[in-house]
Amino acid sequence: MKVKKKSAKQMNYEEIWKTLADLITEFRKRGETIPPDVMEDLRAAKTMIQVFKADPSHVENVPSIETYLGNVEFYLFFTGQKKFGSEFVEKWMQRLKEAREKKPEEGITKPASRFVPGLPRGERWLRVKISRETSKKEIARMAEECGLSCKAQRDGYMLVYGGGEEIKLFVKKMSGKLRSLKKQKQPQP
Repeated sequence: MKVKKKSAKQMNYEEIWKTLADLITEFRKRGETIPPDVMEDLRAAKTMIQVFKADPSHVENVPSIETYLGNVEFYLFFTGQKKFGSEFVEKWMQRLKEAREKKPEEGITKPASRFVPGLPRGERWLRVKISRETSKKEIARMAEECGLSCKAQRDGYMLVYGGGEEIKLFVKKMSGKLRSLKKQKQPQP
């Protein structure tokens, strides 16, 4: 049996991410501790998804998104099988399958439409998760270089806003930085 693989533009990474985040919440409700590297991968995936969402033409981010999500998925299902059994894992695998099958219009390709108080009307914006790879200082520096404004939010994100072309430039710079960091982490032959 052949499985038809979805293209990057069809895959709904945001829904997959939400399902994995919900599964982590379920683990925590059951008293399980999630290793820091798994949480870092989940945060990195969210950042890369936001970058890709801002400019879907940058398909070079897709392998990173899939790697981060794959690492989280592997850990959760492997550990879930050992600790909670097959029925638990099958239920969550079904939810993940449904997330993968959701139409992309409901997810990654749909621009964020939430109202952000305090932004001038017509400004383009995106949120970047603050992490080791994307520190507050680094995000602010890149935003300034691109002619954008930014401000820290209480939930651990930086709101970056300004003109559309400047946002695209910021996304290119951020994805380039994350790509180079990933290459540095890969073992050299």
